Amino acid sequence: MLAGAVAAMRRALREAHRALEDGEIPVGAVVLDGSGTVIGTGHNDRERSADPTGHAEIVAMREAAAARGEWRLSGCTLVVTLEPCTMCAGASVQARLDRVVYGAVDPKAGAVGSLWDVVRDRRLNHRPEVIAGVLADECGALLTEFFTHRRVR
Repeated sequence: MLAGAVAAMRRALREAHRALEDGEIPVGAVVLDGSGTVIGTGHNDRERSADPTGHAEIVAMREAAAARGEWRLSGCTLVVTLEPCTMCAGASVQARLDRVVYGAVDPKAGAVGSLWDVVRDRRLNHRPEVIAGVLADECGALLTEFFTHRRVR
């Protein structure tokens, strides 16, 4: 899975760059089906869409669900450049994703092991596998650069 995860993370990083071009926080995500085919892509879109749920993960999961014609994403993997927040971690559980793969850790809002661990809460009926730290330095550097430039303005 790791080789496939790296390739998928590179695709998610391309989505993060698209977010950056749109003036959004550079987070990107892809959803892979069981064969490793990309069935959903997304990047942060909150500013443009004026939608508080416009996180990369939600956008990618919506596209993947539309491609499948159902809300259940069983057998699928979410790959995202930043550790998901509580909303996105909860959506991953609700969508019945098999796996969540992320790059950079989010110590301020991460809900897949850092601040909280929503996806591994034993009280829930579904718990996706987690693979953390894929291309973490590259994913983190993009965010650090974005926020450094934002503070300088």
